[in-house]
Amino acid sequence: MRKGRIKVEGAVYHCVSRTVGGQMLLDEAAKRKLVDLLFPLARFCGVEVLTYCMMSNHFHLLVRIPTQGPLSDQTLLARAEGFYGRDGLLPSLARLELQRSGRIGEHLRHTLSSRMGDVSAFMKEFKQRFSRWFNRQSDRFGTLWAERFSSTLVEDTAQALQTVASYIDLNPVRAGLVADPKDYRFCGYSAALAGQAEVRRGLSSFLQGRSWTAAAAEYRRNLFMTAGVAGHSDKQALDRETIRAELARGGHLSLPEILRLRLRHLTAGVAIGSREFVNEVFRRHRSHFGPRRTDGARPIRGVPLPHLKTLRDLRVRAVG
Repeated sequence: MRKGRIKVEGAVYHCVSRTVGGQMLLDEAAKRKLVDLLFPLARFCGVEVLTYCMMSNHFHLLVRIPTQGPLSDQTLLARAEGFYGRDGLLPSLARLELQRSGRIGEHLRHTLSSRMGDVSAFMKEFKQRFSRWFNRQSDRFGTLWAERFSSTLVEDTAQALQTVASYIDLNPVRAGLVADPKDYRFCGYSAALAGQAEVRRGLSSFLQGRSWTAAAAEYRRNLFMTAGVAGHSDKQALDRETIRAELARGGHLSLPEILRLRLRHLTAGVAIGSREFVNEVFRRHRSHFGPRRTDGARPIRGVPLPHLKTLRDLRVRAVG
């Protein structure tokens, strides 16, 4: 029987979902719709989007799910109106209950709040809303997504988040679509440079710069600190085969060079972070693992990332 998803209150998740059969179904209009759906839903659910990348057959989200405290009736109504519109059914019912009794009833409150503060509820709503739109637009029916989404719990520290966020924003570079992620319209880094306030806040939340300008410069250095001038993409960058050959020889490579490889631990590692963080996740979710296992932290095989450990020990096609 499949174990339940590991969830931690007030946590960051790297979520990935792929189209059925890996088909290249998501054109520019579809990617744009994914982005357009993402932020209104995130506001409604109380989810912070740190970055994202919409590709032709999958998408990545890095989201923070803050600890969900009790919400006032007015906050609940404001979130509902922001997402469904003032004339939507649920906001209209909430206003009517407030007018009649001075409070939102428990049933309606549960209907609204059950979609908030939970990564599974957020992803389910996101994927279902997009699927309905996509099937109408494409005159198709049936399943769009291949499987339930994968999620990796990420330690909420600057080092772990900067590694995973950079990996996400470098997706179009790894795919050979652009040389610089700023030129790919459907990733968080590009959106932040274009002025998207929520992604700017998300990236700035783990970067050291006091202003967005300083934070953006720091993040860009992390994306492009390879041989040559740091922070620029107009230099000789190593291709994936050269990087893999260099790793096999035991050569030293920078983190941005490593992140040009496909690293399954960052998408399917269950939990990513420091040894202490991963061991604590293991301890809290001991029942998910076999009786012979005594600790959680495992090295990320095949690449020199000593600052990060993973909960899942991937051995097959871990680096691509």
